[in-house]
Amino acid sequence: MSGPAPGLTPGVAPGLQSGCTSGPATALGRVMERPVARRRAAEPCELCGEPLPGEHAHLLEERKDLLLCACRACALLFEHGEGAPGRFLLVPDRRVRLAGPSPSELGVPVGLAFFVRGSGGTVVAHYPSPAGATRWEVEADAWDRLASRHAELASMRPAVEAFLVAMVRGMDERWLVPIDDCHRLVALVRREWTGMSGGQRLWDRIAAFFAELDEAVPDR
Repeated sequence: MSGPAPGLTPGVAPGLQSGCTSGPATALGRVMERPVARRRAAEPCELCGEPLPGEHAHLLEERKDLLLCACRACALLFEHGEGAPGRFLLVPDRRVRLAGPSPSELGVPVGLAFFVRGSGGTVVAHYPSPAGATRWEVEADAWDRLASRHAELASMRPAVEAFLVAMVRGMDERWLVPIDDCHRLVALVRREWTGMSGGQRLWDRIAAFFAELDEAVPDR
């Protein structure tokens, strides 16, 4: 496994945004600040142009790493992989709090990270930072060993779901989440980070982010 980019402080994380914008952008830039449990925007569907009243889905344009806002009709085209295979992927809304997986088994040197499995099976660790998300490739054997003991990780959908962890400042958060939740977190860190350690406002916002995740999970 190659190391993280220089300048990333172990145990330290960065900012958070959610929502949607129009125009060219990365997947991170397309998700702006709104409560985690809801995806709302006044913009039209970015595939057909229909208005998006209230909650709506996201599609990942994998080749360009873009998140697109989609109406229900367009989202349904990709619900089972139809439409344009290999190009658009429907972002699911599954959120599961995990009790067992330990990120230390994956060689995580920081307290806030998320892991995404690519369509080819490669797993990449992403670390939110003031400059965005740094990343490195996780050793395949380490991931396979962890996933073999945790069904949720084994079932994680490539590109559109992530294993998100926060093991810093007294937090013990381990989640399976949609990839757009991770983009919100990266944007929040990037926007709110101040000083050497992020600042209290940032860490309060990160705690609120995970509280919203918990509220978004259906009653168990």
